Amino acid sequence: MQDDSPLVRRHDRDGVTTLTLNRPTHFNALSEEMLDALGGELDRVAADEGVRCVVLAAEGRAFCAGHDLKQMRTTPDEAYYQWLFARCGAVMQAIVALPVPVIARVQGIATAAGCQLVASCDLAVAARSARFAVSGINAGLFCSTPAVALSRNVGRKRAMEMLFTGEFIDADQARDWGLVNRVADDAALDEAVSELTASICAKSAVAVRTGKAMFHRQLQMPLDQAYTYAGEVMARNMMAEDAGEGIDAFIEKRPPEWRHR
Repeated sequence: MQDDSPLVRRHDRDGVTTLTLNRPTHFNALSEEMLDALGGELDRVAADEGVRCVVLAAEGRAFCAGHDLKQMRTTPDEAYYQWLFARCGAVMQAIVALPVPVIARVQGIATAAGCQLVASCDLAVAARSARFAVSGINAGLFCSTPAVALSRNVGRKRAMEMLFTGEFIDADQARDWGLVNRVADDAALDEAVSELTASICAKSAVAVRTGKAMFHRQLQMPLDQAYTYAGEVMARNMMAEDAGEGIDAFIEKRPPEWRHR
């Protein structure tokens, strides 16, 4: 019997959109079809002004085992591989470009491009049993594209250790190294994710959207340019109605009533 369930499921509730990778029998490997499905959902989320926060989750025992190696071997052609890695890179960049924060909800393993997926998210919450690796080196393939996201999360020597050895790190190491923000007992993973999304959604949507765009852009600038740009952004943010309300609420010692939710 054919399985007609979507490769990526979307669920919306109270401003939080959850995108769930839904290929559990293949450990949610990033096949061409999975990349297309995820990219399409990200495009739709980007156009939805009602979304305040995105959770990237996965069905089954694994978060994501990386690229679909069996599918890749069916087309042993350099041009095809260049296209595939460019497609994957575009999806990772779409996560960064989303106007709202993206939180990875990680259970099981996140390996190779799956680890890249975690690193591409703005935040990450991991189950205590989760494990992370960029393991291509074990199959004779250096994880070059995962290295881009990984090296922007963890220190250089730690990234190189993961890339050259392919060894797993556990959730506590991933938190200590900067790959994830929080670690929760497996049974409390959803609760930990909900706490983080609730905290974000309680803030001004204008400030959150402004902040995400500013943060990623300034990372690419020299220090003096970053301060100039950040000052311009902050000045514009000060003119927003929410900023005036937030400051007045602080002065008046009352909860703010955001105009734009």
